[in-house]
Amino acid sequence: MAEFDEYLKDRIQELKPSRTRDAMEYSLFGSGKRVRPMLLFRTLESYGLDPRLGFAQAAAIEMIHTYSLIHDDLPAMDNDDFRRGRPSCHKQFGEDIAILAGDGLLTEAFNQALKSDASPKQIIALISLLSDKAGAQGMIYGQELDILSESANSDRNLLHEVQKYKTGCLIELPMLSGAVLANDTDNYPILNQAGEDLGVLFQIQDDILDATKTAQELGKSNSDLRNQKLTAISVDGIEQAQKEVNVLASKIMDSLKQSLPEALPLNSYIEELLKRQK
Repeated sequence: MAEFDEYLKDRIQELKPSRTRDAMEYSLFGSGKRVRPMLLFRTLESYGLDPRLGFAQAAAIEMIHTYSLIHDDLPAMDNDDFRRGRPSCHKQFGEDIAILAGDGLLTEAFNQALKSDASPKQIIALISLLSDKAGAQGMIYGQELDILSESANSDRNLLHEVQKYKTGCLIELPMLSGAVLANDTDNYPILNQAGEDLGVLFQIQDDILDATKTAQELGKSNSDLRNQKLTAISVDGIEQAQKEVNVLASKIMDSLKQSLPEALPLNSYIEELLKRQK
Protein backbone atom coordinates (compact mmCIF):
# COMPACT_ATOMS: atom_id res chain seq x y z
CA MET A 1 0.00 0.00 0.00
CA ALA A 2 2.92 2.37 0.65
CA GLU A 3 4.06 1.80 -2.95
CA PHE A 4 0.55 2.51 -4.22
CA ASP A 5 0.34 5.70 -2.15
CA GLU A 6 3.58 6.90 -3.75
CA TYR A 7 2.15 6.09 -7.17
CA LEU A 8 -1.03 8.01 -6.33
CA LYS A 9 0.94 11.00 -5.02
CA ASP A 10 3.03 11.10 -8.20
CA ARG A 11 -0.14 11.16 -10.31
CA ILE A 12 -1.50 14.15 -8.39
CA GLN A 13 1.83 15.98 -8.57
CA GLU A 14 1.68 15.72 -12.37
CA LEU A 15 -1.27 18.12 -12.34
CA LYS A 16 -0.88 21.88 -12.69
CA PRO A 17 -0.16 23.49 -9.27
CA SER A 18 -3.30 25.12 -7.90
CA ARG A 19 -5.41 25.38 -4.81
CA THR A 20 -7.74 22.82 -6.37
CA ARG A 21 -4.85 20.36 -6.70
CA ASP A 22 -3.92 21.03 -3.07
CA ALA A 23 -7.49 20.22 -2.02
CA MET A 24 -7.50 17.04 -4.14
CA GLU A 25 -4.26 15.90 -2.53
CA TYR A 26 -5.45 16.86 0.97
CA SER A 27 -8.56 14.72 0.57
CA LEU A 28 -6.79 11.76 -1.00
CA PHE A 29 -4.15 11.53 1.72
CA GLY A 30 -6.06 11.71 4.96
CA SER A 31 -6.32 8.59 7.09
CA GLY A 32 -8.38 6.69 4.51
CA LYS A 33 -8.38 2.90 4.68
CA ARG A 34 -7.85 2.36 0.92
CA VAL A 35 -10.46 -0.42 1.04
CA ARG A 36 -11.33 -0.27 -2.66
CA PRO A 37 -7.74 -0.34 -3.98
CA MET A 38 -6.98 -3.20 -1.59
CA LEU A 39 -9.98 -5.15 -2.87
CA LEU A 40 -8.60 -4.79 -6.40
CA PHE A 41 -5.10 -5.83 -5.34
CA ARG A 42 -6.34 -8.86 -3.41
CA THR A 43 -8.59 -9.88 -6.31
CA LEU A 44 -5.59 -9.79 -8.63
CA GLU A 45 -3.59 -11.86 -6.14
CA SER A 46 -6.45 -14.38 -6.07
CA TYR A 47 -5.93 -14.73 -9.82
CA GLY A 48 -2.18 -15.15 -9.32
CA LEU A 49 -1.40 -11.70 -10.77
CA ASP A 50 0.87 -8.89 -9.57
CA PRO A 51 -1.16 -6.19 -7.74
CA ARG A 52 0.86 -3.51 -9.56
CA LEU A 53 -1.11 -4.41 -12.67
CA GLY A 54 -4.05 -2.71 -10.96
CA PHE A 55 -2.35 0.51 -9.80
CA ALA A 56 -3.81 2.77 -12.52
CA GLN A 57 -7.36 1.48 -12.09
CA ALA A 58 -7.01 1.55 -8.29
CA ALA A 59 -5.94 5.20 -8.52
CA ALA A 60 -9.03 5.92 -10.63
CA ILE A 61 -11.30 4.15 -8.14
CA GLU A 62 -9.79 5.90 -5.13
CA MET A 63 -10.16 9.27 -6.85
CA ILE A 64 -13.83 8.59 -7.53
CA HIS A 65 -14.41 7.40 -3.96
CA THR A 66 -12.68 10.48 -2.55
CA TYR A 67 -14.62 12.85 -4.79
CA SER A 68 -17.85 11.26 -3.52
CA LEU A 69 -16.79 11.89 0.08
CA ILE A 70 -15.93 15.54 -0.63
CA HIS A 71 -19.35 16.12 -2.16
CA ASP A 72 -21.16 14.06 0.51
CA ASP A 73 -19.68 16.31 3.19
CA LEU A 74 -20.88 19.56 1.57
CA PRO A 75 -23.54 21.64 3.36
CA ALA A 76 -26.09 20.81 0.64
CA MET A 77 -25.58 17.08 1.26
CA ASP A 78 -24.68 15.66 4.71
CA ASN A 79 -23.11 18.89 6.03
CA ASP A 80 -20.20 17.11 7.76
CA ASP A 81 -17.20 19.05 9.06
CA PHE A 82 -14.91 16.10 9.82
CA ARG A 83 -13.47 13.45 7.49
CA ARG A 84 -10.55 11.01 7.64
CA GLY A 85 -9.40 12.38 10.98
CA ARG A 86 -9.35 16.09 10.09
CA PRO A 87 -11.53 18.93 8.76
CA SER A 88 -13.60 18.11 5.68
CA CYS A 89 -12.38 19.51 2.37
CA HIS A 90 -14.91 22.35 2.35
CA LYS A 91 -13.98 23.34 5.91
CA GLN A 92 -10.29 23.43 5.01
CA PHE A 93 -10.45 25.03 1.56
CA GLY A 94 -13.92 26.56 1.28
CA GLU A 95 -17.02 25.21 -0.39
CA ASP A 96 -16.10 26.54 -3.84
CA ILE A 97 -12.69 24.86 -3.97
CA ALA A 98 -14.12 21.65 -2.47
CA ILE A 99 -16.62 21.40 -5.32
CA LEU A 100 -13.82 21.91 -7.83
CA ALA A 101 -11.62 19.35 -6.06
CA GLY A 102 -14.39 16.76 -6.29
CA ASP A 103 -14.95 17.59 -9.94
CA GLY A 104 -11.21 17.40 -10.56
CA LEU A 105 -10.88 13.97 -8.96
CA LEU A 106 -13.82 12.57 -10.88
CA THR A 107 -12.49 13.85 -14.20
CA GLU A 108 -8.89 12.79 -13.54
CA ALA A 109 -10.04 9.28 -12.63
CA PHE A 110 -10.84 8.49 -16.27
CA ASN A 111 -7.43 9.79 -17.34
CA GLN A 112 -5.81 7.47 -14.81
CA ALA A 113 -7.76 4.46 -16.08
CA LEU A 114 -6.28 5.07 -19.53
CA LYS A 115 -2.81 4.49 -18.04
CA SER A 116 -3.64 0.87 -17.17
CA ASP A 117 -1.07 -1.66 -18.34
CA ALA A 118 -3.72 -3.64 -20.20
CA SER A 119 -5.00 -4.30 -23.70
CA PRO A 120 -7.16 -1.67 -25.45
CA LYS A 121 -10.18 -3.96 -25.04
CA GLN A 122 -9.53 -4.27 -21.30
CA ILE A 123 -9.06 -0.51 -20.90
CA ILE A 124 -12.40 0.12 -22.60
CA ALA A 125 -14.01 -2.37 -20.20
CA LEU A 126 -12.35 -0.71 -17.19
CA ILE A 127 -13.55 2.77 -18.21
CA SER A 128 -17.05 1.42 -18.86
CA LEU A 129 -17.04 -0.06 -15.35
CA LEU A 130 -16.01 3.27 -13.83
CA SER A 131 -18.84 5.07 -15.57
CA ASP A 132 -21.45 2.40 -14.85
CA LYS A 133 -20.67 1.89 -11.17
CA ALA A 134 -19.98 5.53 -10.27
CA GLY A 135 -22.61 7.25 -12.40
CA ALA A 136 -26.32 7.89 -12.48
CA GLN A 137 -27.08 4.17 -12.66
CA GLY A 138 -24.75 3.37 -9.79
CA MET A 139 -23.31 5.31 -6.85
CA ILE A 140 -24.95 8.63 -7.76
CA TYR A 141 -28.32 6.91 -7.91
CA GLY A 142 -27.61 5.54 -4.44
CA GLN A 143 -26.71 9.00 -3.17
CA GLU A 144 -30.04 10.33 -4.39
CA LEU A 145 -31.86 7.46 -2.66
CA ASP A 146 -29.90 8.27 0.50
CA ILE A 147 -31.16 11.85 0.39
CA LEU A 148 -34.72 10.62 -0.15
CA SER A 149 -34.36 8.17 2.74
CA GLU A 150 -34.16 10.86 5.40
CA SER A 151 -36.92 10.26 7.96
CA ALA A 152 -37.89 6.95 6.25
CA ASN A 153 -36.89 5.00 9.33
CA SER A 154 -38.56 1.66 8.59
CA ASP A 155 -38.46 1.16 4.82
CA ARG A 156 -36.43 -2.04 4.46
CA ASN A 157 -36.62 -2.14 0.66
CA LEU A 158 -35.35 1.43 0.35
CA LEU A 159 -32.57 0.68 2.83
CA HIS A 160 -31.36 -2.24 0.70
CA GLU A 161 -31.41 -0.08 -2.43
CA VAL A 162 -29.32 2.60 -0.70
CA GLN A 163 -26.83 -0.03 0.51
CA LYS A 164 -26.70 -1.70 -2.90
CA TYR A 165 -26.07 1.44 -4.93
CA LYS A 166 -24.48 4.08 -2.69
CA THR A 167 -21.91 1.74 -1.13
CA GLY A 168 -22.14 -1.50 -3.06
CA CYS A 169 -21.33 -0.17 -6.52
CA LEU A 170 -17.88 1.12 -5.55
CA ILE A 171 -17.18 -2.19 -3.76
CA GLU A 172 -18.20 -4.20 -6.83
CA LEU A 173 -16.05 -1.96 -9.03
CA PRO A 174 -12.56 -3.07 -7.87
CA MET A 175 -13.49 -6.75 -7.78
CA LEU A 176 -14.91 -6.61 -11.30
CA SER A 177 -11.87 -4.61 -12.43
CA GLY A 178 -9.71 -7.47 -11.19
CA ALA A 179 -11.74 -9.91 -13.27
CA VAL A 180 -11.30 -7.70 -16.36
CA LEU A 181 -7.54 -7.53 -15.86
CA ALA A 182 -7.47 -11.32 -15.38
CA ASN A 183 -9.55 -11.87 -18.55
CA ASP A 184 -12.10 -13.81 -16.51
CA THR A 185 -15.59 -13.35 -17.90
CA ASP A 186 -16.99 -16.64 -16.58
CA ASN A 187 -16.98 -15.54 -12.94
CA TYR A 188 -18.05 -11.95 -13.59
CA PRO A 189 -21.63 -12.46 -12.30
CA ILE A 190 -20.36 -14.21 -9.16
CA LEU A 191 -17.91 -11.40 -8.39
CA ASN A 192 -20.60 -8.82 -9.08
CA GLN A 193 -22.93 -10.45 -6.53
CA ALA A 194 -20.12 -10.92 -4.02
CA GLY A 195 -19.23 -7.24 -4.41
CA GLU A 196 -22.83 -6.19 -3.95
CA ASP A 197 -23.13 -8.32 -0.80
CA LEU A 198 -19.83 -6.97 0.51
CA GLY A 199 -21.05 -3.42 -0.09
CA VAL A 200 -24.19 -4.12 1.92
CA LEU A 201 -22.06 -5.70 4.66
CA PHE A 202 -19.70 -2.72 4.67
CA GLN A 203 -22.56 -0.23 4.95
CA ILE A 204 -24.18 -2.17 7.80
CA GLN A 205 -20.83 -2.09 9.59
CA ASP A 206 -20.68 1.68 9.06
CA ASP A 207 -24.17 2.03 10.53
CA ILE A 208 -23.17 -0.02 13.59
CA LEU A 209 -19.99 2.00 14.09
CA ASP A 210 -21.86 5.27 13.58
CA ALA A 211 -24.25 4.26 16.37
CA THR A 212 -21.61 2.98 18.81
CA LYS A 213 -18.47 5.11 18.29
CA THR A 214 -17.70 8.78 18.77
CA ALA A 215 -16.68 11.06 15.90
CA GLN A 216 -13.16 11.16 17.35
CA GLU A 217 -12.96 7.35 17.33
CA LEU A 218 -14.28 7.13 13.78
CA GLY A 219 -12.21 9.97 12.34
CA LYS A 220 -15.36 11.36 10.70
CA SER A 221 -18.68 12.89 11.68
CA ASN A 222 -21.34 10.40 12.77
CA SER A 223 -24.20 12.39 11.31
CA ASP A 224 -26.78 9.70 10.50
CA LEU A 225 -28.85 10.36 13.60
CA ARG A 226 -28.71 14.14 13.14
CA ASN A 227 -29.82 13.82 9.53
CA GLN A 228 -32.46 11.19 10.39
CA LYS A 229 -30.99 8.79 7.84
CA LEU A 230 -32.41 5.37 7.08
CA THR A 231 -29.87 2.87 8.44
CA ALA A 232 -29.60 -0.79 9.37
CA ILE A 233 -29.82 0.32 13.00
CA SER A 234 -33.01 2.35 12.54
CA VAL A 235 -34.63 -0.66 10.80
CA ASP A 236 -33.27 -3.71 12.66
CA GLY A 237 -31.29 -2.60 15.69
CA ILE A 238 -27.65 -3.36 16.42
CA GLU A 239 -27.96 -7.06 17.34
CA GLN A 240 -29.87 -8.05 14.20
CA ALA A 241 -27.61 -5.90 12.04
CA GLN A 242 -24.53 -7.71 13.36
CA LYS A 243 -26.16 -11.06 12.60
CA GLU A 244 -26.72 -9.96 9.01
CA VAL A 245 -23.05 -8.99 8.72
CA ASN A 246 -22.02 -12.50 9.78
CA VAL A 247 -24.46 -14.18 7.36
CA LEU A 248 -23.30 -12.04 4.45
CA ALA A 249 -19.62 -12.64 5.23
CA SER A 250 -20.11 -16.41 5.16
CA LYS A 251 -22.05 -16.21 1.88
CA ILE A 252 -19.41 -14.01 0.22
CA MET A 253 -16.41 -16.10 1.22
CA ASP A 254 -18.07 -19.37 0.23
CA SER A 255 -18.92 -18.05 -3.24
CA LEU A 256 -15.38 -16.74 -3.78
CA LYS A 257 -13.86 -20.09 -2.74
CA GLN A 258 -15.92 -21.76 -5.44
CA SER A 259 -15.11 -19.30 -8.20
CA LEU A 260 -11.58 -17.87 -7.88
CA PRO A 261 -8.38 -19.82 -8.60
CA GLU A 262 -7.08 -19.01 -5.11
CA ALA A 263 -9.56 -17.14 -2.95
CA LEU A 264 -7.37 -16.85 0.16
CA PRO A 265 -5.90 -13.37 -0.52
CA LEU A 266 -9.33 -11.82 -1.08
CA ASN A 267 -11.10 -13.77 1.65
CA SER A 268 -8.40 -12.96 4.19
CA TYR A 269 -8.89 -9.26 3.48
CA ILE A 270 -12.64 -9.62 3.93
CA GLU A 271 -11.91 -11.19 7.31
CA GLU A 272 -9.81 -8.13 8.16
CA LEU A 273 -12.72 -5.86 7.22
CA LEU A 274 -14.96 -7.76 9.62
CA LYS A 275 -12.73 -6.61 12.48
CA ARG A 276 -12.55 -2.94 11.56
CA GLN A 277 -13.35 -0.35 14.22
CA LYS A 278 -13.70 2.73 12.00
